[in-house]
Amino acid sequence: MASFPPRVNEKEIVRSRTIGELLAPAAPFDKKCGRENWTVAFAPDGSYFAWSQGHRTVKLVPWSQCLKNFLLHGTKNITNSSSLRLSRQNSDGAQKNKPHEHIIDCGDIVWSLAFGSSVPEKQSRCVNIEWHRFRFGQDQLLLATGLNNGRIKIWDVYTGKLLLNLVDHSEVVRDLTFAPDGSLILVSASRDKTLRVWDLKDDGNMMKVLRGHQNWVYSCAFSPDSSMLCSVGASKAVVAAILV
Repeated sequence: MASFPPRVNEKEIVRSRTIGELLAPAAPFDKKCGRENWTVAFAPDGSYFAWSQGHRTVKLVPWSQCLKNFLLHGTKNITNSSSLRLSRQNSDGAQKNKPHEHIIDCGDIVWSLAFGSSVPEKQSRCVNIEWHRFRFGQDQLLLATGLNNGRIKIWDVYTGKLLLNLVDHSEVVRDLTFAPDGSLILVSASRDKTLRVWDLKDDGNMMKVLRGHQNWVYSCAFSPDSSMLCSVGASKAVVAAILV
């Protein structure tokens, strides 16, 4: 039987309480949202929380402001309420580094989300990354969305703008993960039985196609040093690949 390590107090886990609840708005006539919420993600630095509101809409919420709303208004935070709506980001460059709420229309059903940053997860300082087609500041933060049609869309978290559209999978993109070393290497897992490795610093070019699963691939994860990738699918096996 599985057990918790000695440092974990199981009684404290039982006592955990709900601090808040995010509610999707009712489905409008275009039915872009208000359906099942299939995936959520936190930014590596804790600045943003992303969640699929159903169908093709993703909500990006500044997490500190979200927690403040919970304290001010109770546990339920209805995201389409005008009294709780956060200010939308304007085009003023001076406002770029301030977290703002965004609603992103991804164009198709969203199955997976992942945040990516040019800052390694073990470091607190920021570094500058220069892309071939895009030049970003030191606080750049990206959101990858995996869609029902096999596409992966990369968004600028601060502006909500679409940056890249990665097209190669032929089936649903079930999972996404960024390397934790700040390299902006993205791996996608799909129902087409493959994993694909993308280099976002090189205009999103695909580096590798990993084949080894005989069935759908459900999930993937990097090792802490970003050297190894493990994945699972519709079978009893865990497939591991060395990426360096």
